[in-house]
Amino acid sequence: MRIPRFRTIIGLISAPAILAVGLATFTLASAAPAAAGQPVTQTLTPPPPSFETCKTAGNGFICEGARTMTYGPDDAGITCGTGAGAVDILDQGTHNQHAIRFYNPAGNLTRRVIYDQYFSQFSNPLTGAAIPYTQHNTTTDILAAPGDFTSATETTTGQTNFTVPHLGAVLLNAGKVMFGADGTLEFSAGPQGFLDYFYNGNTAALDELCTALGAS
Repeated sequence: MRIPRFRTIIGLISAPAILAVGLATFTLASAAPAAAGQPVTQTLTPPPPSFETCKTAGNGFICEGARTMTYGPDDAGITCGTGAGAVDILDQGTHNQHAIRFYNPAGNLTRRVIYDQYFSQFSNPLTGAAIPYTQHNTTTDILAAPGDFTSATETTTGQTNFTVPHLGAVLLNAGKVMFGADGTLEFSAGPQGFLDYFYNGNTAALDELCTALGAS
């Protein structure tokens, strides 16, 4: 089973509809060193996204790039309340992303690292109530079979904070989560409200967030 944006400790793997894409202006100290080789002429499998630039590096190849995306309001996949009082929560904001791919000499992908930052908000479409949140996470995919994403083990670390003025944090999602190639949850650590909601079906995990949105 694959959970949407908040399927891990803080989210994003399947992104929302993207309304605008541009060059990201943020930098990440933990990013890999820039590749210093020649332009790549060999076919890379799978091919990198268009915002990444590829160069030779050692015996293989590195592709790296950054982008900024704005999205929403989109359905967050979260429903607060039940029956006639149920409300589908909306999500919108800005997403900064820095991505790096590592290919072997044969041009097959072996590892992918994605750094994500979100400056966004959840809102109740019936009342207009909104809660801002910040999200920072690092997702690493290790491919057991180079070039084949279906063989990837995915590990995500980071945190998401939902804070209400004069009230404080109503949800902190943080720690580490690992999914196997078949989508099975292999490891989790830290407060994992979104994981509990999406993966375990525990709707009570987001009760405090729903109450703050006036949608419980």
